[in-house]
Amino acid sequence: MTAGMGVVCRLLVACILLLFIAGASAHPHVWVTMKCKIIFDDSGSVTGLLHSWSFDEMASAFATMGMTSRNGALTREELAASAREQIVSLSKDDFFTTVLVGNARQQLGAASDYWLEFDGKLLTLHYLLPVTPALPPVALTVEIYDPSYFVDMRFADESPVELIHAPNGCAPSIARQTWTQMANKIFVTCDGRG
Repeated sequence: MTAGMGVVCRLLVACILLLFIAGASAHPHVWVTMKCKIIFDDSGSVTGLLHSWSFDEMASAFATMGMTSRNGALTREELAASAREQIVSLSKDDFFTTVLVGNARQQLGAASDYWLEFDGKLLTLHYLLPVTPALPPVALTVEIYDPSYFVDMRFADESPVELIHAPNGCAPSIARQTWTQMANKIFVTCDGRG
């Protein structure tokens, strides 16, 4: 092998290693299993999204480490400060949630009615995101994902989406996140017969 070939081989190996290192930097540290309830008002408009996100066992154990309960099981009240911290943190990233009508991004209000529950294994954050103004349910898309991939977010296997007080003719469908599609998506279509 000539000296020039040795340099080319070393450069090629260095480039391949850099590609692997760059790819390794984007990996999740927290896994979330999520459910979403889409809330409709009496007029049939979408008024909010009620998220329920269950964190993986390791993240749940870390988040509850050192917490003690008077009754043996951590209560909603005992977890209130942690819930508030989670909401403040998520608000900086718009709760990883985008609502679209067509290609137009819709406004979401500040999270309300939030709480944590711990079943001894998994910590679940529940919170309501108001849709402002309320949206007539013609065709709606909700995208949920962390673009940095620090948090791997997946729909629950069972009942990932529920429509609450939806007019007749409304139905949800989902598209799960894949390697080629970054966002988990909820599609709500209503045929106008409501």
